[in-house]
Amino acid sequence: MSSGGGAPVLIRHFTDPTCPFAFSAERQRLRLLWLYGEQIDWELHVVVLSETAPELTPEQLAEGFRRLALQYGMPIDWRVRARLGPSVHACRAVVATRLRWPEREAALLRRLRVLYFAGAAIDDSDTLELAAGQAGLPVGELAEWAAAPEVEAEMRADMDAARSPSPASRAQDYKLGGPQEERRYTCPSYELLRVTAPPEDWETAGRVDLPGYRPVEAYETAIANLAPELVRRPDPGSASEVLAWAGVPLATAEVAAVCDRDVADVRPELALAARFEPVAGDGYWSPA
Repeated sequence: MSSGGGAPVLIRHFTDPTCPFAFSAERQRLRLLWLYGEQIDWELHVVVLSETAPELTPEQLAEGFRRLALQYGMPIDWRVRARLGPSVHACRAVVATRLRWPEREAALLRRLRVLYFAGAAIDDSDTLELAAGQAGLPVGELAEWAAAPEVEAEMRADMDAARSPSPASRAQDYKLGGPQEERRYTCPSYELLRVTAPPEDWETAGRVDLPGYRPVEAYETAIANLAPELVRRPDPGSASEVLAWAGVPLATAEVAAVCDRDVADVRPELALAARFEPVAGDGYWSPA
């Protein structure tokens, strides 16, 4: 699903494995991947929402998860958790993977999200090891490499970038987070850049920044202003086609978003043609 190398548009994607908005916004990102494919390059940056246990109570977190699960339809377990852990260890593992196994970075982030929102503790070593194994990574080697100074430096650079919003993003302060003295990107935030020369006689934008959760139409509008020559791929012919393309199990809401159809429309089709793993009120579909 990922792309890389020489595309007209680069999207710098700021995110965190524990953010429920970012998890819910995977629908929009998957839709963009389907529509534009290798015409867009992606660059992942971890925000690191917490280095210590979050200040929220487990009850507050559960209520927030319940609200977002009902609003966006993603598989989020909103039962009250015994404890809350920081996201820094998971983020460090993602950065370590980027530096040594870059082709596996997106897979690890995906597995961490799926496990966390299914109820796993994000800072538990068992969760990190399970996610790494499911992402096809050498678990022991990753754990050792994650402690390297190079990984720490790269993660801190990501954190600094996330806490240095662009002027355009600062003009959209209502979409930023953190204290007034240190505003930061919320998750997900996109910086979209035109990185190749536009076609002759075509004036295009050079950069469009969209901090915070957005509908997919906002990203499509930004892309059209950056690179109007990009060709949109036709919508999928079926939900099964989406599952075969994705290469990973997808939630019902994600399949529906890629298809640009309603959840109620794609669910019966999926039930007839795909395998289902129930998770937190919904679940994940894989090719039959």
